[in-house]
Amino acid sequence: MSTGTISLLASLITLWTGFFWGAYWLPVRALADLGLVGAWGTLAITLAAAGLLFPFAMARRRELAGSNPLALASVALGGAAFALYSVGFLYGRVAIIILLWFLSPVWSTLIGRYVMGWPTPPLRLAAIVVGLVGLAVMLGAGGQVPLPRGAGEWMSLAGGVIWSVSTTGIRAKSNISPIPAALVFAGGAALAALMLAPLLGPLPRLAADDIAKAVGLALATGGLWWGASVAGLMWAATRLDPSRVAILLMTEVLAGALSAAFLAHEQLRPSEVLGGAMVLCAGVLEVWPVRRAQRDASA
Repeated sequence: MSTGTISLLASLITLWTGFFWGAYWLPVRALADLGLVGAWGTLAITLAAAGLLFPFAMARRRELAGSNPLALASVALGGAAFALYSVGFLYGRVAIIILLWFLSPVWSTLIGRYVMGWPTPPLRLAAIVVGLVGLAVMLGAGGQVPLPRGAGEWMSLAGGVIWSVSTTGIRAKSNISPIPAALVFAGGAALAALMLAPLLGPLPRLAADDIAKAVGLALATGGLWWGASVAGLMWAATRLDPSRVAILLMTEVLAGALSAAFLAHEQLRPSEVLGGAMVLCAGVLEVWPVRRAQRDASA
């Protein structure tokens, strides 16, 4: 395929991934309705994903064995962050959970500047300000103290911070191919879910009729979301500039907000919409200097 065709395909995969993950809350809550409450549903999903990915990843076991330990740890940490995000959907409103996650560019910029010593263009400093103000507006809706409310919002916020640490390590050290990376990612998520599950709810006891439904749903969710879409995104992300990936993935917010509004009847206050818009603007500002620099370099 030509470079243009590959770029178009990678862009479509990334766009689809955003929409797809915007609906991820549906199987998570469906598993909870079957009895896999708390982190048990996420544990089932991630174990299913790891089991499905394992035979394919073993074909590249030498690559895994020779990978940088910090790279493996960074990818696994990213999985742990996604586990928090996944569990958060059971304890908060979908759109707010997703928007809190999308503050990760702000945390990434802070980590890059103060931990890694990477240069920070002025627009990225503006992104930090806009993102944090948006967070305060969104969480302060109704005149409340602008802090996360409930376990779900705290999990998503913490997950976004952890994801920023993870992506910093991946950017600095990782060259793992998509399928092995997806396995490590799912494994990190499963380990995090296993640690959380006993703290959030007792070992589930499903009715006999619900066991087959839960197994089938966990396999489908693990295979489609954590397996195919994550592997596809990792393939696409290596063929697109980071700014395009970040912006295309913002479709997740739209898909999540619309699906939650129509299917779960979750509505946002005007101030929450305003704060959320500022969070998304911060994400655009965070990647905009990258796009401008690339245009200047190619001129």
